[in-house]
Amino acid sequence: MSSSYAPTGKAKLVKGGGEVGGGGYQLNGRWSFSSGCDHASWVLLGGIVTDDAGQPVDFCTFLLPASDYTIDDVWDTVGLRGTGSNDIVVDNAFVPGHRALSFTGVTKIACPGHQVNPGPLYRIPFGSIFSYAITTPIIGMATGAYAAHVDYQRQRVRASYVGQRSAEDPFAQVRIAEAAALIDAAWLALERDMTELMGLATSNEKIPLPLRLRTRRDQVTGTGQAIRAVDLLFENSGGRALKLGTPIQRFWRDAHAGRVHAINDPERALSTFGRGELGHDMPPDAMF
Repeated sequence: MSSSYAPTGKAKLVKGGGEVGGGGYQLNGRWSFSSGCDHASWVLLGGIVTDDAGQPVDFCTFLLPASDYTIDDVWDTVGLRGTGSNDIVVDNAFVPGHRALSFTGVTKIACPGHQVNPGPLYRIPFGSIFSYAITTPIIGMATGAYAAHVDYQRQRVRASYVGQRSAEDPFAQVRIAEAAALIDAAWLALERDMTELMGLATSNEKIPLPLRLRTRRDQVTGTGQAIRAVDLLFENSGGRALKLGTPIQRFWRDAHAGRVHAINDPERALSTFGRGELGHDMPPDAMF
């Protein structure tokens, strides 16, 4: 399955219907950034559900087979080109009720699937799993950029500085140290949070709100740290790093492409954490 969870589609409640279990939803819309859709036979799509009067009554994720949608090939980007994150277009498809999941249950970690999926993974908040699925590869890109950069710097001779070996440049050494610290900090924070989440889920304990908020804080901060590390390494690589085909420019492009994902909006995530620390209620659109 591919996905596009943003609620850019519109769904109307339908009574009755030919499927087992009665009614469902009539779904229309266009969704962007459905990574891997060309290789998937199903798609998960977000949409706002309205009643007969056109008033919003729910926010759901809908599961559709490939026969119910078309793919619009629009993915022509500077980074993450291999993800094939094209648009999904749905024109008046009927989705039976058993293939819709209300986001209310997702937020509360109380979904129908919990009755048959007792594993601890399914008790981890969606806001933690989904956001980590975005940040983890960005940290991986920074790690790859670091390895490629260090290997390059060990061999590099800088003609602009009278043949100085880059490995002997103290300023280059400082940038490498700063990048390494940023990458380590990003990864260690994510690892700590996920270890605590899995421990509570395994023992079937309720996951407290402060941990959920801290997980989102560390996720979005981890993305920022990885980007700063990649920037330091790219700037330290010299003009030859601009050539297409070199690994450092690809890591730089891919990491920045991942950075602009909506889940990496730092102000929104950090404001939510701050609200929690100060005792405020969570906004209805908060992802945690």
